[in-house]
Amino acid sequence: MVDVGDAPEAGAGGGDMTAQGYVEGRLAQYQEWYDVKATRMKAMHLRMRTVSVVGGALVPVFVNLDAGFARVTATVLSVVVVAAVSLESVYRYREQWKNYRSTEQLLGHERVYFEARVGPYRELSKREAFTLLVARVERAIANENAATLNVMTLGGQVGADLQGSGQQAKGEVPAAREG
Repeated sequence: MVDVGDAPEAGAGGGDMTAQGYVEGRLAQYQEWYDVKATRMKAMHLRMRTVSVVGGALVPVFVNLDAGFARVTATVLSVVVVAAVSLESVYRYREQWKNYRSTEQLLGHERVYFEARVGPYRELSKREAFTLLVARVERAIANENAATLNVMTLGGQVGADLQGSGQQAKGEVPAAREG
């Protein structure tokens, strides 16, 4: 399950933040946070799938056994399988895992590009490169927040309703996220 308030703090404010401070502080914290969350969501997804597949395969075996405990066992297994499938559809561990992992990877790529001064950071002054890094990292974090919100709200229905009414769904900082 997703822990409430387990994201890194928003970081230092003001215009005096250094590139090194940002990379070693906020960027590194978010990379680690997304890595931990991706690992947790993958583990939950795999657990739910394993319970569903193994339980689903065992139900017919117990239904066909001629033993007193078999009917009760088949019923309990059926309930467990339905619960696992239902919980996976509610919490969408697979989608969260993919969102968190892709964001963690994106942040890592941005860090390497910035530090090597390649890609979008080529031929920029240190200040311009830093400004671009912050903009790209913060946009990636906001996009992940919006994607997770979309995944967690009726399969995207709330996000589609907001966009359809002309409102923009804004990503919240992970520290404020409840789900």
